[in-house]
Amino acid sequence: MEWEPSADAPVRPGRARWILAGLVTAAGAAMFVWTVRSGRADSALLFVGLPVVLALALVLIPGRTTHGRVFQITTALLLVTAVALHEGAICVILAAPLVYGAAHGTAALVRLGRNPYALVPIPLLLLSAVEGVRPDLRWHPEQTATAARVVALTPDEVWQRLARGPAPTAVRSLPLRLLGMPTPHHVTGTGLRPGDRWVFHYPHSSHGSGGQTVTEVTAARAGRVNFIVVEDSAITSRWLVWRHATVSWRPVGDHRTEVTVSLSYLRRLDPSWYFGPLQQVLMADGAGYLLDALALT
Repeated sequence: MEWEPSADAPVRPGRARWILAGLVTAAGAAMFVWTVRSGRADSALLFVGLPVVLALALVLIPGRTTHGRVFQITTALLLVTAVALHEGAICVILAAPLVYGAAHGTAALVRLGRNPYALVPIPLLLLSAVEGVRPDLRWHPEQTATAARVVALTPDEVWQRLARGPAPTAVRSLPLRLLGMPTPHHVTGTGLRPGDRWVFHYPHSSHGSGGQTVTEVTAARAGRVNFIVVEDSAITSRWLVWRHATVSWRPVGDHRTEVTVSLSYLRRLDPSWYFGPLQQVLMADGAGYLLDALALT
């Protein structure tokens, strides 16, 4: 009586499957090198396209636990990316849910390959990976975040406080604290007249100088001050490009004033459906930090 393997026994792949897995893996490695060298490291190609390609290769490689191999290789990918792009823990943490989701989702879909409709999302994922590869392939990269607060000050007192300029203060936002988002350690400049400048100096990090962001008053009138960014070498420029900012206020009665900070910026990370809302939340907290730095509480 001849022995027959049970249904639960792992099946050894043929030579063709090994070759295909090797080709897909090589394509993933080439995609990584090309993405970095061509300056597209902020695009969806790195955060979506590469994990999808690697997941396809991992599904083809033999082993007992597909998702276990996907997790190991995806984690290694995140660490290698952090080193290759000289990024810190912030970028790794922000991108990790997207990368893990794309990789494990692709692996699960391929495992369900008996149903041809289960494979439909894979080409759609690869199509979405082109976002950010070219400037005209971006979706709403210009964003604005706001924060408002009612303070126990009159409008005239708000003007006087603003004229002193901001000063570094403790970060109250829990997301900003958990991520260790960089905040200015020194601020120079005062005044609200057109041409007055506020300079936000960021601390040095393991990647070098933290740089600075230089803002200039362009217009000031009762209840509103407009700023533009004339120079930005801060570490935050890895993730966004500052455009302009507005501080406005209005009386709400009983010696109280509502103050609103609006920050306009160009998002540098794609895809938009993931990094857009994420940066929107973080930048709203950043606007709240600026209110604290202006001593308006």
